[in-house]
Formats: sequence, C-alpha cells, structure tokens
Amino acid sequence: MLMRRRRARVEAKVRQAAFQAYVVADRRAPVSELAGQLLRKAFPDHWSFLLGEIALYSFAVLVLTGSFLTLFFDPSLAHVRYDGSYGPLRGLLVSKAYESTLHLSFDVRGGLLMRQMHHWAALVFVAAIGVHMLRVFFTGAFRRPRELNWFVGVTLFLLALLEGFCGYSLPDDLLSGTGLRTANTIVQSIPVVGTYLAFFAWGGPYPGHVLVPRLYIVHVLFVPGLLIALITVHLVMVVYLKHTQWAEPGRTNRNVVGQPMFPQFAGRSAGLSLIVFGVLAVIAAIAQINPIWSYGPFRADQVSTDAQPDWYVGFLEGALRLMPGVEWNVAGHTFMWNVLLPAVVLPALLFLALYAYPAFERWVTGDLVEHHLCDRPRDRPVRTGLGVAAVVWYAVLLAAGGNDVIASTFHTSVNGLTWIFRAAFFLAPVAAYLVTRRVCLALQQHERQLLEEGEETGEVYQDLPGGMAESHRPMDRQRRYKLLVRELPLPLEHPGRQAPLHRRVQAALSGWYYGERVEAPTTAEERLQITGRTADPVAGGAGPAQE
Repeated sequence: MLMRRRRARVEAKVRQAAFQAYVVADRRAPVSELAGQLLRKAFPDHWSFLLGEIALYSFAVLVLTGSFLTLFFDPSLAHVRYDGSYGPLRGLLVSKAYESTLHLSFDVRGGLLMRQMHHWAALVFVAAIGVHMLRVFFTGAFRRPRELNWFVGVTLFLLALLEGFCGYSLPDDLLSGTGLRTANTIVQSIPVVGTYLAFFAWGGPYPGHVLVPRLYIVHVLFVPGLLIALITVHLVMVVYLKHTQWAEPGRTNRNVVGQPMFPQFAGRSAGLSLIVFGVLAVIAAIAQINPIWSYGPFRADQVSTDAQPDWYVGFLEGALRLMPGVEWNVAGHTFMWNVLLPAVVLPALLFLALYAYPAFERWVTGDLVEHHLCDRPRDRPVRTGLGVAAVVWYAVLLAAGGNDVIASTFHTSVNGLTWIFRAAFFLAPVAAYLVTRRVCLALQQHERQLLEEGEETGEVYQDLPGGMAESHRPMDRQRRYKLLVRELPLPLEHPGRQAPLHRRVQAALSGWYYGERVEAPTTAEERLQITGRTADPVAGGAGPAQE
C-alpha cells in the first residue's frame, strides 16, 4: 500500500511538471495550434505510400549503425602489419583503413553484424527511394503543387548514390580500389580540366594517399548533413502540401480522407519502423555481403575478377562496357569518348531529364491546376510507357555490367553478349514503350466494356433460339467511381502553320501524349460530377480541358 501511494505521488508530480512545461512553452510559442493541426493531420491509407517510409527508416538504421562504425574505423592509408584474428592475412602489410575494417569484422563484438546491417540498409535505402520515385512518377504526384518536392526527391536520390559510393570505397580492399581506379579514369575523361580535378581529388598521381580520408569526411559529415536537411524539408512539404490520394467515393481533388497522424498513423508507422529494423537485422545476420577479407587489400598493380559495384551504380559499369573504344586528340587534349559519354554525359542527361520532366509535362499539357488525386498508370499510357522504357533501359545496362559473369556462367562469348546488349540498349526501351502503351489502352478499353455491360457473374444461360450467353451485373459504386473519376486532358488544338514553332511543337507533343484515348461512357450528369470532383482546389485556377 505504501509503495502504491509513493508511485501515485511520483506520477502526479510528473504529470504536473509536464503540464507546467507545456504551459510555459505554449505561452512563448504557438504549441497548441501547431500540435492540434499536426496531430489531426489526415494521411490517406495505401500500401504504395509506405515506400517513402521504408526509405526513411532505412536511413535511420544507416545513421545508427554508421555512428557505431565510426568509433572503430580509421580512414588512414598508412601501412601497418596486420596482426588480427584472421589468419590468412596475418603478417601482411595493409592500410590502417583495411586493418580497422578487419578489426571491426573479427575482433569487435557485434562489429560484423553492424557492418552488414549498414551495407544492407544502404542498398534498401537507395532501392526504396528509387521505387518511391517510380510511384510518384507513374501516379503523377510530381505535378503542381509538388514540383519542388520532386526536385528535393531527385536530389536525395543523387546524394544517396554519392553516399553509397563513398562508403563502398572506404575499406581500401581490392574490390573498392578497383572502383576507385574506374572513378579516377572517369574524372580524367572530362575534357581540359579532368586531369587537374583528378590530381586535386587524389592528392597527386593515382592512387595517391588522401582520397580515402577525404571520402570519409564526405561520407560521415557533408552528405549525411545534406540528407538529413533535405529529408526534413521533404517531410515538412509533404505535411504542408497534404498527401495525394486515390480516387474513391468521398475523395476529391479538394479534400484529403485518411487516418489522423496520432494515434492511428503514428502507431502504424512505428510498427513499420520496427519491421524495417528487424528485417535488416535478420538479413545482416544470415546473408553475407562485402567480405573484404576474401578480396584482400588494395594494390595498384592488381585488379579483382568478377568485379561489379553495388546495383545502384551498376548501370554505369554496363554503359562503360558497351561503349566502343573511341578517343580523339584535339589540340593536345585527349577526348576519351569511350569513358566520357557513358560515365559522365549519360548520367548527367538522366538526372537532367528527371529534374526537367515536371516542367515538360506541364508545358505539353498546358496544365495550371493543382492535383491531389493520383493518376492510375493506365490512364496516362504515354507517361507510363516512358517510365517502363526507362526501367528496361536501366535493366539492360545493369545486366551488361555483368556480361563477363553471364558469359562465364552460360559458356557464351563475351563479345557476342556485348553486341546483344548494344542492340538491346536502343531496341528494348522502344519495344517496352510500345507494348506498355498498347497494354494501357487495352486496359482502358476493357474498363469501358465493364462500364457498358457490367461485371460478369459467371452464369451462362441459353436463350430461346438456342444461343448461349452470359449474364452481367451492374458494377458496384466504389469501383465505378474509381474508373470514372480521372483527370484526362484533351490534346491541344493545332495553332496552324503561321504559329510560332514552339506552339506547333507543343501541340504535336500534346497530340502524342493524349491523342489516342478510350473515352469512358458517361452521362451528362456524371460528367458534371466528375468535373466537380477533379476541379482545381485553388479559387480561380484554370486547367486543361477534360474529357
């Protein structure tokens, strides 16, 4: 009884202190207003919206495990004699970076688990960002008013690639050293300034003695700081701009229907974070990754066989292998097109296209309204086709990066595989675009048939003349709503031959984007209802013509 009274008094004092702290803070800042709005913020519920959260919690794992690893890792390239637990390398001269990584793996309790969790979390982090961006692209969630958030997301993806490369290069093993040798060649391929940049980054001729310490600072300080800042900006903008949602009864372009942040969304998000932590821990415990003791320490006169980078930069490896050997010497400067085009120009064009696409589609559409309803990919066949073509293009380059492994495994010619991948580099994306566009239109046609005839019941009957037919039932209200409530702009009218060139190009591209379509069978009343549900939430907004 006495213990209960003491506990009750302690709990009462804690509640009183918390209340007083809240009052003090509320008198000096708008705590009540902000907390009330934030805790009741609605978040729509759909599995595809969890992809961004997986990236967020993977990054949390990276920060926690990386903080542990920094306590034991030494980025110095000074040579020491290895005298650790791994017998095959004992007595060998290695760098302190390599020696400290071995020490982490074999002599620090839990060190190998932390290393592998860190590496697996990095792979999941980049993958989750990439798939999340695909979701945003295919559903049109990059459109107004979220263009700036799309730019932040693309920048996060770019920084994640840089962070992964820096961390991958730190152990100073033979595999990471091979990657740095490739990076040195890529930097030197930049015309005029390439050799100066390489000399500055490596602190002299390759391999130098300062790059790994510099990469370490970039990896643990500069890039993580930028990632944390941009992730914060990204989340703040998601809350401020409100989340996109799928079209369902009660959900329009003017509202958001979902669960409040607290307690429903917060509870589910906390559960997802525990799942991400647990899955990464299990994978790290049972699946070996990056066994640097098998590769050995880096030596400039050696190279590891079957050397492939992590998957997110594998497309660069494939592009380098597919590019024919072409070099020019102009005015004493060497232009290494076989390295410059696939490793510098190609990724630069890729990210330029990612940054520019929202403005490009807005210009093609003539779209000035805000969009809060997700597009179904089948309703935008050209955009979906372009996205699938990009994924196939990346897959071709990723596979080409392992052409030697494929040739060795299947006992085929590396030269023959290279020519196959060169052809696929140009033909496979085009084929993927055409097939995807046709599939989207076919799905639209199928839905038109469902709207006209209803859903099949599975019952077959025989009519009086003896013919066989199947019965249909009307489509339920929720599914009919999903099929009809969509934003599908009409193509711009051609301005005529006397119009400026950019207007004619805009009209031609608009016809390409939205010319071929399958109209939904709707009544005048339904068209009026659809227009109201997809109307611009901003008063006075104007938008493209709808079907």
